[in-house]
Amino acid sequence: MKWNSVFIDYITYLKIEKGLAKNSIDSYGRDVNKLISYLEYNNIIISPIDINETTIQEFIYSISKTINARSQARLISGIRNFFEYLIFEDYRKDNPTDLIETPKIGLKLPDTLALEDIDKLINAIDLSKPLGERNRTIIETLYSCGLRVSELVGLQLSDLFFEEGFIRVLGKGNKQRFVPINSKTQIYIANYINDIRVQINVQKGFEDTVFLNRRGKNLTRVMIFTIVKNLAIKIDLKKKISPHTFRHSFATHLLERGADLRAIQQMLGHESITTTEIYMHLDRSFLKDVVNTFHPRK
Repeated sequence: MKWNSVFIDYITYLKIEKGLAKNSIDSYGRDVNKLISYLEYNNIIISPIDINETTIQEFIYSISKTINARSQARLISGIRNFFEYLIFEDYRKDNPTDLIETPKIGLKLPDTLALEDIDKLINAIDLSKPLGERNRTIIETLYSCGLRVSELVGLQLSDLFFEEGFIRVLGKGNKQRFVPINSKTQIYIANYINDIRVQINVQKGFEDTVFLNRRGKNLTRVMIFTIVKNLAIKIDLKKKISPHTFRHSFATHLLERGADLRAIQQMLGHESITTTEIYMHLDRSFLKDVVNTFHPRK
C-alpha cells in the first residue's frame, strides 16, 4: 500500500463519510503530509500498514524542534486520527500512536472583548463608504449571533427568517442550527441588503450570498480577518484579536448575564457541552453567584 493512494482515500473519507468542513480536512491533510515528507526526506521506505511506533516517535521528536507544544499536540491528534481510519478500514490492527504521549499544555482560554471595545471597533468604521456599511453589519452579525467566520461568509439570503427572529446557520460537519437574531442586527442586515448590496453587480452563483465583495462574489475568510485586524489597529487595541474573538465575546457576555450554558451550547453549535464549558473559566463570578443563589448554606 502506497502513502499517496491511502492519503487520497483518507481525504475522501473525511469529506464524504465524516462530513468535515474544508478547513478541518485541510488541517488533517497537512498533518499526514508532514509525516510523508519526513519519510521521503530521510529515505525511509515503509508503508502505512507497516510503520511502527518508533518511526512515529522519531518523526515527532524531529518536528518538535520547530513547533510549540500546542502545535505538537494538534499534530499527534491528526496523525492518530489517520491511523484510526486505517484500523476502521481493516488495513491495520493497531494504532502506532497509542503510546505516544501528547505534550502537556495548559488550558487556553479564549480572548474576549469588553462591550466598550466592541463599540469602539464598530464606531471606527468609515460609514461614508458603501463597504463601511457592509463591514459594520459583518461585525454586528459576528457579535450578535456568535458565528464562526465560515458560517458568516456562507450565510445566504434564504437563511434569513427575520419575522421569526432567527437565522439558519450551516456549521461544522454541514450541521444546521437556528440562531436568534436581535432586531437591531436585523435592521443592519436589511439596510445593507436594500441599500448597498442591491447596487452590486452580483456574479452568477452568488445570487443568494448575503455578504459580497465589490466584484459581486462571496467574501473569503481572509477578508474578514483583514477587516477585523485593520479596525483593531485603527483604535490602537492593545490585544490581538480575530473574527473568532466576537464569537467568544458573544458567549462570555451571555454567561455573565445569567444565560443557561446549554442554550449557549446550542447557539454556538457545539457538539459537546464540555466545549462550551471553557467559558465558565472566563467568568468565575458566575460560579460564585450560582452558589450564593442556590446553595442552602449562605
